[in-house]
Amino acid sequence: MSIFGAIAPSISNWVSAVTKSVNGLVGYEGVEVINPEGSNEDAAEEANKGRWNQEDRDGYWKMMQKYIGSDVTSMVTLPVIIFEPMTMLQKMAELMEYSHLLDMADKTDDPYMRMVYASSWAISVYYAFQRTWKPFNPILGETYEMANYNGVNFISEQVSHHPPMSAGHAENEHFTYDCTSKLKTKFLGNSIDVYPVGRTRVTLKRDGVVLDLVPPLTKVHNLIFGRTWVDSPGEMIMTNLTTGDKVVLYFQPCGWFGSGRYEVDGYVYNASEEPKILMTGKWNESMSYQQCDGEGEPLPGTELKEVWKLADVPKDDKYQYTHFAHKINSFDTAPKKLLLSDSRLRPDRYALEMGDMSKSGNEKSSLEERQRAEKRTREEKEQSFTPKWFDITEEVTPTPWGDLEVYQFNGKYLEHREAADKSEDYTDPKSIPFNPWQFQDVST
Repeated sequence: MSIFGAIAPSISNWVSAVTKSVNGLVGYEGVEVINPEGSNEDAAEEANKGRWNQEDRDGYWKMMQKYIGSDVTSMVTLPVIIFEPMTMLQKMAELMEYSHLLDMADKTDDPYMRMVYASSWAISVYYAFQRTWKPFNPILGETYEMANYNGVNFISEQVSHHPPMSAGHAENEHFTYDCTSKLKTKFLGNSIDVYPVGRTRVTLKRDGVVLDLVPPLTKVHNLIFGRTWVDSPGEMIMTNLTTGDKVVLYFQPCGWFGSGRYEVDGYVYNASEEPKILMTGKWNESMSYQQCDGEGEPLPGTELKEVWKLADVPKDDKYQYTHFAHKINSFDTAPKKLLLSDSRLRPDRYALEMGDMSKSGNEKSSLEERQRAEKRTREEKEQSFTPKWFDITEEVTPTPWGDLEVYQFNGKYLEHREAADKSEDYTDPKSIPFNPWQFQDVST
């Protein structure tokens, strides 16, 4: 029996449904509540749990009902009670926590172990993705910089507001990472499907190998009723565009009483689609691999070897942050002469980090109104926004969830950073006012 023998029962459990409507409550017909640790019999009890008090919950539900079935990525103003003190641009940088796996992928001479290392890197960020708090949507022109973290330099920029799109670039001596991201959502009442419309490419420098990543969708359950939790059922596919080798990993959906939750299984295939290495583990704990035969069975005399393990995490952290996430928010990872458009400087983000929810909400509203005002000014002058550090290309790439306009890193940031690093001027970054509009280019 192959490693996928246990998948079918888990799917069957899912189809049997761990959901149940909140029955008997006028105005809440059709709301589905899922307890990932239970069955469909305790949904009514689960519905009364979660972070919302009843008054806020009822008000939010009345407001959101009309959006059921819609993409709510940027069309709804959300309360800061559901936010974490981080932006989407910073969350992109969390992929760099285990970047040493890409270093190993670049160093190895084994083409199949290259795929083991690289795909394990892609899986490693899912522990961070399970957080149930929403990051702030970046302001158009907002950026995030991370300097020399384990040799990696990272820059991301909000390149479009409608639709919301971000672009990111990271680099060290072993690899370059380039990503264009355009999240698409579907609001389902008490849950939301998040479709990762995007293109992620990693280039390994030694041999010039280019890797392409297509992740699974993410489902956020119990947004209003019950305790919010995250699942990412489906396939992750990483393809070596240079050789044709690929990894196909199946993220099992959560079934009754948590069966299958977090589990990931799959294979590394050669260009002829013959399995070479099996992979198995949990995306919130560790991943292991083992050589296999053409039928996917482990080779005699081989054993499972661990390739990635979750680092120690802070206990009882309010936002479920890793130590690396805290570093991302700190100025310890900031470069010299930080851009005024950096996410760390957002007053709403900082206020939430300091625990002042009222101030955070007011600052968030102020930033959003300023952004609308800047847009009206551009329209009156018949001007359009042009990103500073990334250029739109003519390439439109298909994804499982729609076409994507691709942005590419233009290299101007490297020139800016070189000049900034040579400067002898120093300003305490904590005293810098947030200004994503300083570097905005406009064209007629």
